Amino acid sequence: MKNNYKEYKQLNLTETANEIRKFWEEDNTFQKSLDNRDKDNAFVFYEGPPSANGTPGIHHVMARSIKDVVCRYQTLKGKHVVRKAGWDTHGLPVELGVEKKLGITKEDIGKKISVDDYNRACREEVMKYKDMWDDLTLKMGYWVNLDDPYITFTNDYIETLWFLLKDLYKKGLLYKGYTIQPYSPAAGTGLSSHELNMPGCYRDVKDLTCVALFKLKVDSEKLKVIFGNQLSTLNPQLSTNAIAWTTTPWTLPSNTALCVGPNIEYNLVRSVNPVSGEQTYLILGKPLMSSFFPAEEEKPAFEDWKVGDKKLPYEVLGTVKGTDLVGIEYEQLIPWVNPGEGAFRIIPGDYVTTEDGTGIVHIAPTFGADDKRVALAAGIPPLQMIDKDGKAQPMVDRTGKFFRIEDLDPEFVKNCMNVEAYRPYAGQFVKNAYDPTKTPTTPPRPKKTRVWMWTSWSC
Repeated sequence: MKNNYKEYKQLNLTETANEIRKFWEEDNTFQKSLDNRDKDNAFVFYEGPPSANGTPGIHHVMARSIKDVVCRYQTLKGKHVVRKAGWDTHGLPVELGVEKKLGITKEDIGKKISVDDYNRACREEVMKYKDMWDDLTLKMGYWVNLDDPYITFTNDYIETLWFLLKDLYKKGLLYKGYTIQPYSPAAGTGLSSHELNMPGCYRDVKDLTCVALFKLKVDSEKLKVIFGNQLSTLNPQLSTNAIAWTTTPWTLPSNTALCVGPNIEYNLVRSVNPVSGEQTYLILGKPLMSSFFPAEEEKPAFEDWKVGDKKLPYEVLGTVKGTDLVGIEYEQLIPWVNPGEGAFRIIPGDYVTTEDGTGIVHIAPTFGADDKRVALAAGIPPLQMIDKDGKAQPMVDRTGKFFRIEDLDPEFVKNCMNVEAYRPYAGQFVKNAYDPTKTPTTPPRPKKTRVWMWTSWSC
């Protein structure tokens, strides 16, 4: 028995690995593990394909080691383990690399360069590091068939996917719907989570937050019902506003709901509108009072306060849970487009917190995954526009601009839009930072809306 195993006086893992790999290659061990097993007793393995346009890293070694262990285990159990290698050749990184190399943009394809030449350049680029991958595969002793890989840019592969999709469709397993996805205006395509983490994917811009006042459709009697015997007398002349906070002010025209935390406590407060100076009733999360109002001993008297003073006068009138506010309707904040029946209500949401903001979240279902989820559950419609092709679109097009009126369906414009109010913004970038003609000192366009700006913003 002692002669069956080689004894190593010194541990040299590299030399040992080279010797074992050489033996496997000369003995054709991998192929023998297939030939001496019954093909009818199969364990089929198609590798989740790496992209050959990028260099391999240690994380690939780790993942492939796990794959290899699984396949070797099945081989030891007597399975005929087919291991098919593959190359992922689709995706935005390849296209961006080629465009950078050739000094072109998406708009140049078909003009400065033919589609055939562009595709050819992509095919060359996508297999750029294949030799490095093959070398790593052999060095780490990863058993996989490199001689007959599947490649995702081949017609066979593409047509197979279309066949499978067609079969799923025939079985009624596909449906048309809407989902919130990251999108690149420059590339003209949606982005995967991997692509979102690519260097240069994001451009830092100045993001401003704002607090908006949403006028509730409640009178003093309705407030007494909601807040119970906490309230004594209320001024029927004062409006009641829910305070909502957003980090994306450009989505406010697409608002169709407000969201509260069911178990969060909310205060009804008599205070002032810091812009107009008018007294008003406000509703916001109790734990966030200190973000907007001074301490009790520091608050000014109503008669002493004037517009421009930082510390606002206030009086807390009552407290309820978020569930008590659900169902209250409010007036549309920026009435450019009518989204249809069921909009502009307070709804519950399990993701609302009191870590920041007001405890009330502005909901624009066409621009946020959580927004869409809670709105759908509550029967809140998204604010969508109909383009000239009859397709439902969000208010912002795929270049970061408010849709141009001439690109919309004339009947939709006639029946569902306030054209006079919308026209000054049509075709404009939603943020000055996106507009190459704007500078940080460009003054905002004047507008008249019922919005309490915690910090100024412009579309």
